[in-house]
Amino acid sequence: MGKRIYLSSPHMSEEGFERKYVEEAFDTNWIAPLGENVNKFEEELAEKVGIKSAAALSSGTAAIHLALIAAGVGEGDKVFCSTLTFSASANPIIYQNAAPVFIDSNYETWNMCPDALEEAFKKYPEVKAVIVVHLYGLSADMDRIVELCNKYNAVLIEDAAESLGTYYKGKHSGTFGDYGIFSFNGNKIITTSGGGMLISNHEEKVAKIRFWATQSRDQARHFQHSELGFNYRMSNVVAGIGRGQLKVLNQRVGKKKYIYEFYKRELEGLEGVTFMPVNDWDEPNYWLSAMTLTGEVRPIDIFEALEVENIESRPVWKPMHMQPYFEKYDFVGNDVSEKLFVNGVCLPSDTKMTNSDLAKIVEIIKRLWCKQ
Repeated sequence: MGKRIYLSSPHMSEEGFERKYVEEAFDTNWIAPLGENVNKFEEELAEKVGIKSAAALSSGTAAIHLALIAAGVGEGDKVFCSTLTFSASANPIIYQNAAPVFIDSNYETWNMCPDALEEAFKKYPEVKAVIVVHLYGLSADMDRIVELCNKYNAVLIEDAAESLGTYYKGKHSGTFGDYGIFSFNGNKIITTSGGGMLISNHEEKVAKIRFWATQSRDQARHFQHSELGFNYRMSNVVAGIGRGQLKVLNQRVGKKKYIYEFYKRELEGLEGVTFMPVNDWDEPNYWLSAMTLTGEVRPIDIFEALEVENIESRPVWKPMHMQPYFEKYDFVGNDVSEKLFVNGVCLPSDTKMTNSDLAKIVEIIKRLWCKQ
């Protein structure tokens, strides 16, 4: 069996940027939470995406949770959420004892369908917040979504966990809503091994979020807490890794795009194959290259053929409204997200792959059509 080829694994910079910042944390004995790396990582990422303020946190999930608190979401409130996503997008809604309403995708973006969102607003005009996900680095149709949120006075939270480096009409993903969320989990386009970032132009809200994330410690000589707090801040060591990774973000986006274009060039002509949509107004980061199959070759055929060769692939996310835990909650839409799940394949998109790796993967997949 050959070397393992991963779907998307951590890729430290060849220049060693991460090691430099981590060693500085050790040299200064600043290993505790917070410190120079945390402050600089917040500043550098905010500058990178063109936003006023950022809070470095322990995970993207923590960032969504604090965004919901900042939005005033509480017990019994409704929150609209993309259904085609990972459960981390929806779980914080439950943390707040609120109720998710899941919104279907459309084929044009694979993301939240604005028509379904409008239908949901008509059904639940009192909704507190909307969590829109930018799936696999593809941008949602933000103009219409922002317009609808403004019309119904709903707080817009962009779950851009998968889309750091993506542009919608020339503007960074995550910067259209009241709050944007990034993840630096090990499989993301840049990683800190674990961690997340909340961004916003509401600087006073971000300051409050930092306060909540640091156990809501009041300014006092003794330990005093007037509000519920959370242990959600990023560590200084982890932030050092993030600072180094941020320096190679553009390189990673370039390689992810190369991988997508390689697959599309080699596989799109096969019967029943359609690749994830890239619109004129969308400049994705191509975090994962994904396609759908509607012919005789099925996703399971690809998964099993690649597994034999020690190559990782994965289905498209199973929609939240189909999950056992969430199926009791309302869903607005048709069956677009379900079909994307049933027919979808996420191909290996690791930025450490070589051309020979890509050629091997394509050859294995093409063989399946030769058997038909």
